[in-house]
Amino acid sequence: MNIVKVVMADLNFAKAPDRLKTTGLGSCVGIVLFDGKNKLGAMAHIMLPSSNTGSIAQVNKAKYADTAIPVLLEELLKLGATRNSIIAKIAGGAQMFQFNSTNDMMRIGPRNVEATKLILKELGIPLISQDTGGNIGRTVELDTVTGILYVKTVNQGVSEI
Repeated sequence: MNIVKVVMADLNFAKAPDRLKTTGLGSCVGIVLFDGKNKLGAMAHIMLPSSNTGSIAQVNKAKYADTAIPVLLEELLKLGATRNSIIAKIAGGAQMFQFNSTNDMMRIGPRNVEATKLILKELGIPLISQDTGGNIGRTVELDTVTGILYVKTVNQGVSEI
């Protein structure tokens, strides 16, 4: 078994028995797509909700919810995934800092979660579990054999979703 690392604003793929892992999820969202039938997984470490906020030149598709999730799906299908066997799980999207402002731009974590859910719905991918929000950082690891997403936090230990 190998652990395939996914860094910030990155995405990657693995097949059983390998695992996918990303660390440092604060306001970022870690999203996994998993095909239990073919034991294939995909993971992205999303930093922002929409690519419309950045420069058009050389957009890093892994950085944004609206571009990363379609790439994950497309590439997973190319690797042999069965479309109706794919499910999603997400973690992260915390509000790491408190602001005395009602400015929506400061709500990066919640906006990342909202955008991720919207794109999944548009693509018809069921979101079957999540560990989002709060004010804690997370590390996630997908087991491509079982489909379990392990969510690790400093003070709350490890949970399985």
